Parts: sequence; C-alpha cells; structure tokens
Amino acid sequence: MTAPVLLVIAHGSRDPRHAATVHALTARVRSLRPGLRVATGFLDFNAPSVPQVLERLAAQGAQDVVALPLLLTRAFHAKSDIPTVLREARTGLPRLRVRQAEVLGPSPLLNSALERRLHEAGIRPGDRSSTGLVLASAGSTDPEAIAVIAEIARELRHTGWCSVRPAFASATSPAGFPRTEDAVRALRYEGVRRVAVAPYVIAPGRLPDRIAEGAAGADVLADVLGAAPELARLLLTRYDRARVPAARTAALTA
Repeated sequence: MTAPVLLVIAHGSRDPRHAATVHALTARVRSLRPGLRVATGFLDFNAPSVPQVLERLAAQGAQDVVALPLLLTRAFHAKSDIPTVLREARTGLPRLRVRQAEVLGPSPLLNSALERRLHEAGIRPGDRSSTGLVLASAGSTDPEAIAVIAEIARELRHTGWCSVRPAFASATSPAGFPRTEDAVRALRYEGVRRVAVAPYVIAPGRLPDRIAEGAAGADVLADVLGAAPELARLLLTRYDRARVPAARTAALTA
C-alpha cells in the first residue's frame, strides 16, 4: 500500500527566513525517511497555498494525504483555519482523502529541541541552578494553548533551572503571562544571576524578532527551534499516528 503524502502546513510570513526554515525542516524529514513524499503548503504570505498543493497532488494521482499543522499548540489556526481550508479543498477533490494530524505540542521532543538550542547558545548543565529561564512563545488567547505553555514551564522547572517563567511575544495573555522583557526584568528583580531566553517558536519572523528584542536584558538568547532533528522526528511521529487508522482499516478489509 502506498504511504500517504505528508503535507506540512505552515503559517507563512513576509520574512523570507520563515519559508527557508520550513523548507530546511521538511528536507530533514525527507532525509530521515527516504521515499516518503513530503509537500509543503502555506496558509498565508508564501506560495504554494494549501489548496494549490492539494490540487497538484490530486492531479498527479495521489489518493491519501496526511495534513500536518506546523504548530506548537492547538489554537485558532489548528481549530478553525486549517480545518476550513481542508474541508473546502475536499469538496473540489472528492477522490483525495485528506486527514488532519495533531499539532506538534506538547511533546518531550520539543523540550529536547529547546534544550539543544540552549546548549548551542552556551548553557551547560551546571549553569541551570544559577540561571532563570524565560520560555517565550508567540502568544495566544486560546485557553488550551495557554495551559500547554504553562505546563511546559512547570515541567522545565523540574529539570534544574532556578526559575522558569512563561512569556508571550504579543500582548499580555488572559492568563497573565508577561511579555518577554517583563519576564526578564522580573527574574533580575528576584536576584537571578543569569537569565536565558528560549523562544518556543519554530521559524523566524515578526514575533520571534519581538522575542529577541525583549531578550535584550538577558544574558543568553537561544535560537528558534527551526530544523532541529528532534522536530523532524516529531513530524514523523505525528504523521505515523495520523495514518495508523487507515492502515488498520486496510488490514481488516484485505
């Protein structure tokens, strides 16, 4: 049985670094699983759009697609935007089966990718007890997404950091998360000797740049998750989980 096509759905950005990072990540996915067909579509700003990719796949004879949102939390894009785009595309492509996979987070692999970026930025295991960490995400008003970020911060506190504070790049959240710069200042006020900022975002763009600006008072700023190997493995994990029901159905009817 031919494996479903993996369609990675990215948000898109006017910043060219965004699309370049997404393509680097999908290239790493292909290297981990040679033979798997991997396509990329964007919701906005970049080409090709998701409907364009699905139309092309259908014209080329594809029958089964797993659409994987390149998102860290289940917020508006995962719950509304992407399902709407996929539903409208299915209407015009009745022979193409399209299933939406789960978003990437939360996952231990994402935490490992964060740790990798912090290590690359100069943080060593022995530094944690004297280092406060700001977990800086893009921001959301969705309660489920906010709860996920708060839980990740709690998990990180148990890995040796002297303090961990969640922060948003955008306006203060309903949960009371501060902006990155405010979280950095709060840690300084508490007397934390060293402050590191870890962007919990996948690709560069406007909001990650805002995180970097807010990290000006920190000692260490890690890079975005980007094409980290842990992230590529996670994409395949979500893909495999989404395609399992189809494989079981085929086995039962064979």
